[in-house]
Order: sequence, then C-alpha cells, then structure tokens
Amino acid sequence: MRRIGVHVSIAGKIWESLERAKALGCNTMQIFSRNPRGWQASLLSPPDIENFKRLKNEYDIRPVVVHTPYIINLASPDDLLYKRSIIAYIEDIARADILGAEYFVTHLGSHVNTGEDKGIDRFSKALDQILNKARPETTILLENTAGQGSCIGYKFEHLKRIMMSLSNPKKVGACLDTAHTFESGYDIKTKAGLDKTLENFDKLIGLELIKVVHFNDSISSLGSNVDRHQHVGKGNIGLEGMGRIINHDRLKNAAFILETPKATDKDDKRNLAVARRLSGVKELNRLRIK
Repeated sequence: MRRIGVHVSIAGKIWESLERAKALGCNTMQIFSRNPRGWQASLLSPPDIENFKRLKNEYDIRPVVVHTPYIINLASPDDLLYKRSIIAYIEDIARADILGAEYFVTHLGSHVNTGEDKGIDRFSKALDQILNKARPETTILLENTAGQGSCIGYKFEHLKRIMMSLSNPKKVGACLDTAHTFESGYDIKTKAGLDKTLENFDKLIGLELIKVVHFNDSISSLGSNVDRHQHVGKGNIGLEGMGRIINHDRLKNAAFILETPKATDKDDKRNLAVARRLSGVKELNRLRIK
C-alpha cells in the first residue's frame, strides 16, 4: 500500500498536525516545524514533543517529513544571509530530530545571478558544514526544482554534484517533485518519458535514494521553468501521467506527499481521493475526475 499524504498545518500545537492528517486519512505527512517565513522559532515543549511522538505511532503516520523554511538560502552569495541560513538550518534539523521525523526536505536555494557553479559550491559547503555540526538522525532530502529564476537543482546533475562533494553523503537522499521535474524539462507525462527520466536519475544518483515524491500536477508547460502546482490530474501532466508515476514499480518505496493548491480542506480531500484512486489502478484511461 502506498504511503500518501499532504502538507499539513501546524497551527495551534504542533501535535495537532497529526490529528489533521489522521482526519484526512493520511498515512504520511509533511509539515514545517515552525513559521516558514520568519527567523524566530518558539521552543518545542516536552509535552508537545511527547504528544507528537505518541500520536505518530498511534496513527501509524510515517514517514513524517519536515520541510525547511522558505527564508533559508544555502546558495546565497550574501555572506550574512548565508551564515544566518546555516544557523537556522541546524536549528530546524534539530527540531526534526526531536520530533522523530524520518526526513528533512530542503530546497537548494538561489545563486542570485552569481552563476550555477558558484551556487552549487556554496550550497555544498554549507550542507557539509551542517552535517558535520548537527550530525542529524533524520535524513536530509534534496528537492529538485523547476529552475525558476536563479534557483539551482533543476538538473539531476546538480543533485549528484552536491552529493558527491559531501564528506558524509549517507545522511542525504532525494525528494522528487513531479511538477518541478516536468517544468524543468523532463517529460514524465508519457510512459516512455517517465521511464527515461527515472533511468537517467538512477544512473546519475540511484532511484533508491528517492525517499519522498512531491506528487503535484503542473499548471506550467513542459520545460517552462515556471513553478506552478496544480490539482492532481488537472494539469499538464494529466491523470494518466500522474497515475503512471504513483504506480511505477521503481517508486514503490517512496512516500507520496501532495502540495497541491488548497483554498480549504476540501481541496486536500479531493486530491487525496484522486491519488488513492490512481494508486494500484492499471487501466488509467478509464478513470475520470469529478
């Protein structure tokens, strides 16, 4: 059975995110451990940590994925922001460890017009420093990007270069975002294109390192480098394309996390229902979305 969930709000007490995930029928989930747009983070109290771990086990919600805040940029050429990002990253990964989260997903950041090579080098050195100082229990997952603006990570080769530069790469894996993959030019809509893309990833990095799939359709077109997520089956990847991804045998051990548009909880419920219908279904051309 596929592990399928969504990014859940941590409003109120952090353990309430598990209650929300349970109510949606998730058996995996993703959260921010704090406000993703601010530098300050309130301390996690022992009772809240205890409740979080208890509910995680009670509801069998695994893996729990923590996503890095948006403000962190480990590829930044600005030395002040760079150092501040490293400190915040270490703090945030410590929170993930305290909560018992299995994975810690990170965007690779922006080189801010200083060049991809410079950005990749800055990110790699920062991550190596973080791994050596934090020594995390959780596994860091590098998320591929759409290639918008000055962002690095839109080529699988970028992820490979970072992993190969690390002194301790065993604590690092990958998060494959389907919308970003499509938007960065990998044609995962067709069967042949999906197989070719996964084979390419396997040769460069290894498919066994994909621990999480961000399961998002795309408003943007193939190779547009524009990051715009869409409801499952309603975008340019389409229902059949998304179905082939979630059923692909070589992704069977990954957790599928939806980051689809959400105006209300009804949107999450609908997208989860579609993802569950797609999972395990072979005759995808007969499916229709209500």
